[in-house]
Amino acid sequence: MMRIVMVLPFRLSCFSIPLMLGLITSAPAQVRNPLLSESALPYRLPPFAEIKDEHFAPAFEKGMSEELAQVGVIANNPAKPTFENTVVALERSGELLNRAQRAFGTLNASLTNPELEKLDAAFSPRFAAHNDAVSLNAPLFERIRSLYDERIALGLDPESLRLLERYYRDFVRSGAKLSAGYKDKMKAINSELAKLSAQFRQNVLKEINASSVFVDSREELAGLPEPAITAAAAAAKAAGAEGKFAIRLINTSGQPPLDLLQNPIVRRRVMDGSLARGRRGNEFDNRAVVIAITRKRAELAQLLGFPNFAAYQLEEQTAGTVEEVSKLMARIAPAAVVNARKEALELSKAAGRQITAADWSYYTEKVRLTRYAFDESQLRPYYEIRRVLVDGVFYAATKLYGITFKERTDLKGYSPDMFVFEVFNADSTPLGLFLGDFYARPNKRGGAWASAYVPQSGLTGNKPVIGNHLNIPKPPAGEPTLMTHDEVNTMFHEFGHALHGLFSAVKYPRFAGTSVPRDFVEFPSQVNEMWATWPEVFEHYAIHYQTGKPMPRELLDKVKSADKFNQGFQTTEIVAAAILDQAWHRLKPSEIPGDVAAFEAAVFKKHGLDFAPVPSRYNSTYFSHVFAGGYAAGYYSYLWSEVLDADTVEWFKRNGGLKRANGDRFRSLLLSRGGSLEAKEMYRTFRGADPDPAPFLKRRALE
Repeated sequence: MMRIVMVLPFRLSCFSIPLMLGLITSAPAQVRNPLLSESALPYRLPPFAEIKDEHFAPAFEKGMSEELAQVGVIANNPAKPTFENTVVALERSGELLNRAQRAFGTLNASLTNPELEKLDAAFSPRFAAHNDAVSLNAPLFERIRSLYDERIALGLDPESLRLLERYYRDFVRSGAKLSAGYKDKMKAINSELAKLSAQFRQNVLKEINASSVFVDSREELAGLPEPAITAAAAAAKAAGAEGKFAIRLINTSGQPPLDLLQNPIVRRRVMDGSLARGRRGNEFDNRAVVIAITRKRAELAQLLGFPNFAAYQLEEQTAGTVEEVSKLMARIAPAAVVNARKEALELSKAAGRQITAADWSYYTEKVRLTRYAFDESQLRPYYEIRRVLVDGVFYAATKLYGITFKERTDLKGYSPDMFVFEVFNADSTPLGLFLGDFYARPNKRGGAWASAYVPQSGLTGNKPVIGNHLNIPKPPAGEPTLMTHDEVNTMFHEFGHALHGLFSAVKYPRFAGTSVPRDFVEFPSQVNEMWATWPEVFEHYAIHYQTGKPMPRELLDKVKSADKFNQGFQTTEIVAAAILDQAWHRLKPSEIPGDVAAFEAAVFKKHGLDFAPVPSRYNSTYFSHVFAGGYAAGYYSYLWSEVLDADTVEWFKRNGGLKRANGDRFRSLLLSRGGSLEAKEMYRTFRGADPDPAPFLKRRALE
């Protein structure tokens, strides 16, 4: 869910947006380029209908030139450095480039095409070089350092003081204190990392599209609901295989159709195809890319004086050190695997044979049906997408925070399927815009994420424009979109990120929204998931799309009772991915292996995670969070944040749950502050104590 730059350029702080890269073609001079000026739409919503591929290159060229000129004026200002003429001036610089990059990041993630992909890769090193030109500008750093050295005497307000300190740290972490020769090495590393990351993410998307599993007959898809079979036929036709059926993969090891597919051969083909991605020896093979990225990151860390890249990354997180992350993983992993092995015995009994990774989800549903007397197909008719959004997600936010929503059909996103809502405070003052892009597309990256199309800024007066992006299969025309229980939770989760962006009330854009440590950013969104099954909320949206009747309470009770079911599997797959991420990024350059699969096997065996029926949630070659996203050495943050989340959920329950007083406290002390305060400080102020891990351990069945 967040930033994509491998060494996050301090100039491009945003959330859940892939690295915003550009094009190299030029637009005809007579064509108006909508990126070159502020949008005239409400809330400065990007005019997606007007933006063409050819608009990006000239906007990027001008944006880079303009920002370097602005930085030059700041760095060479003959006046004595002041907070206003140096730090605030930097905050205001680069507006055109940032605007163009945000628009491109949105489209390249959600509506890409071959031209964008090709030119994305071509522009990556140029943006890395541009960021280096700013962060390695010696006169500029001297101005910042002089202010930092006398910061106590400046009399700054707390947010301004934090901004100064943040800039100083950003410059130092970007290599500002290095000698000229080492700066050149760092520039070369950053350029290479930008190229490699672009190559990795494009390989992942292309292979997902090329790895669909084709079957010849409807009978082979027995168990799938009719709309899914119809969609598979349409996907095969679009791929030039009319008369066949195509199962498209998503970017995790597990695949949703495995829950229902009755044919074990098809299940095995789907799982094998999923796990083999990025290592088939074809044009999308990512093994060499993984090794190259890891080596360059290790070299960068040592250049900056860190033993490894994980130590470099974790210095800026709430965990602080690799040792703290190791403690969490050591506490979770053994118990998770014990639970998973117990679950495997039960599933094997149901299957009448030894369970495999391809069978796990299918027999989990079988056992769930036997134990709790319900399966996913019983839930879906109660989860129609618009009702979940409006009567569930929005309803909970209104009850908790007093905010209201008005659909704006006059405003458009980049896809006709998108929802656009204006959001208002309880006193009817405008808060911002929310856009929902919920459907899967072949040219949309996998997973779910949130994006700031326009981040909040007290300096410019910008109000936030936030987008949520999911990958729900779009049903055939005329059919309702019926969501899975997991998709419902994901919608509530991503809206937690949206609230973090919408409620941002900081002065400086550097701190807006989710500009917080990686291992804190998932915390508010995970908390928001609790309202998905909160009785008052659930009863308001879980309505059968045909009969209009609410989901029977006994069915909801079964869903909630099943929450701990399969927790061994779920915890093991995510902790395996987190440990794999840490293992790659704790290596020195001389320790980088040459065989990706052998390295993975050794890591999993070392940590007792070599249990074939439960593969890692991501294998290295399609681990986009880590090798093409902002989660390098940070995937543990989902579990780290869940400790805070589980403790906060208990706080809400003890204090009356869905109450305005609770929401107002959460908003004012945490959601509105962005990164303007230390994350630990914000949590302690809100909670009144350090987090208690007991609720997390209980939730994950790890007590």
